[in-house]
Amino acid sequence: MSRSEEYFARARNVTPGGVHSPVRALRAVGGTALFMESASGATIRDVDGNSYIDYCMSFGPLIHGHSDPEIIKAVHAAIDRGTSLGTAEQYSLELAELITDSIAWVDSIRFVNSGTEAVMTAIRLARAATGRVKILKFDGCYHGHTDSMLIRAGSGLAGPGQADSAGVPAGIAADTLVAQLDDIHSLEQLFDRHGDEIAAAIIEPLPANYGLLPQTGAFLQMLADQLQRHDALLIFDEVITGFRLALGGFAEISGMQPDLVTYGKVIGGGFPVGALGGRRELMDLLAPDGPVYQAGTLSANPVAMVAGLVALRKLRDGSAYRELDEHANHLANALADLDDLLVQQRGSLFWMGLGQTDTPDGIVRSPEAIPESAVKRYSAFFQHMLGNGIYLPPSPFEVGFLSTAHTDQHLDELAVAVRQFPAIQ
Repeated sequence: MSRSEEYFARARNVTPGGVHSPVRALRAVGGTALFMESASGATIRDVDGNSYIDYCMSFGPLIHGHSDPEIIKAVHAAIDRGTSLGTAEQYSLELAELITDSIAWVDSIRFVNSGTEAVMTAIRLARAATGRVKILKFDGCYHGHTDSMLIRAGSGLAGPGQADSAGVPAGIAADTLVAQLDDIHSLEQLFDRHGDEIAAAIIEPLPANYGLLPQTGAFLQMLADQLQRHDALLIFDEVITGFRLALGGFAEISGMQPDLVTYGKVIGGGFPVGALGGRRELMDLLAPDGPVYQAGTLSANPVAMVAGLVALRKLRDGSAYRELDEHANHLANALADLDDLLVQQRGSLFWMGLGQTDTPDGIVRSPEAIPESAVKRYSAFFQHMLGNGIYLPPSPFEVGFLSTAHTDQHLDELAVAVRQFPAIQ
C-alpha cells in the first residue's frame, strides 16, 4: 500500500469522503486521493516521492507557480508581524488601492475569504440595490456553493430551477432563474417573461468550470443590453479569469464593464482570498455605511493581503501576460495536428478532451455541445498522463492552468505524453 493510500484510508475515518473538497478524491478519474507534500515552481511532489509537472496549479491561484520566491519572502515577513490582526491594517488598503487604481470599473472593493463568499455578497447587494429578488444564472457556470447558485436548469423555458445539492430549500431554487449559454433567442424570451423581476444576472464571462466555454461577444452584449433595459445589474464572476487573462480580467479584454465583479484565486497569491468590487454607489450599500450586512473574522487577513500585493505587482508591467501568451502559443502549436484531441484555450487557461465537437465553428460554447467521448475517456487519459509525470485537473470538466514557472520543456513533455496515449492520432 502506498503512503497516499494509507493516508486516504485514515482520512476517510475522520473526514467526509477523506477530503476537504470533493474533486480531491479523484473519483471522477477513477482513482483515489493523492496526498501531496510539497511543490516548487511548476512541479508538485506526492508523499510517495513522485514528482509531477502540475497543470492544475491549485485550480488557478498560482499564476507565478508554486512557492514563488518573492511571494514567500513577503509572506515570511508578514507572519513575523502577526498572522491575524482582527483590525484595520495597511496591507488591505494597499491592495485595494492597487486594484482600484488599475481597474476603471472598480471604484471600491471589499475583501472576503473565498469566491463563494464574494458571490453570496454580490447577490445580496444586488437584491438590496434593486429591491428585486430573482437572480439569473447560466447553466454551465459555477459560482461557488452558496444555496442559490447550486441550481441547474429546470424543464422548459425559464422553468423552476432544480437544486444540484440536497439541503437547498425549494423556495431558494424558485428565486433563481437558469438560462442556457450561447442561446440569444431563449435569453430574449426569458427577459420578455421575467425581465422586471430580475435583480441581477451573474455569469462567468468566460465559463471555466464546465469545460472552457467561450461565449460570443454578441451573446454577452445582448445580456448586458437586456439588463440595462430592465434596470437590473450585471455581475461578472471573474474568480478564475480575474487578473489571469489580463490585469482587468475578461472585462478588460472584452471592453465590457460589469456593475459588480467577484474575484478570487490569483488575487490572494496562493492564500484564501475573495473580493467583491464595483461602482461606488453600489458598494457603499455595504455595512458599516449602508444597510447590507457583510462581515468576516479573517477577511483581509494580513498574510493573504501581502501575498496578493506581491502577486499583482508582478503582473502590472504586462511581462507576465506576454510570457503566458508565449506558453499558450507553444502548447497550442505542439498539439495542433492531433485530430482526436479537443483543445480549447484562452490565454493561460486550457481544456482538453478526447474527441471532437460537431458545432459549426468547432468551438464548444455550452455544456450540451461537449462531446460524450470527452467525458467518458477522460479517466483513462488522466491516469495515462499521471503515469507519465503530468498532473492534470482531476475532472473532465475542470480547466488547466499555465504559470510563468512553466517552461517550453514542461510544455513539450505534456505534448509528448498526450501523443503517447493510445487513443490519440
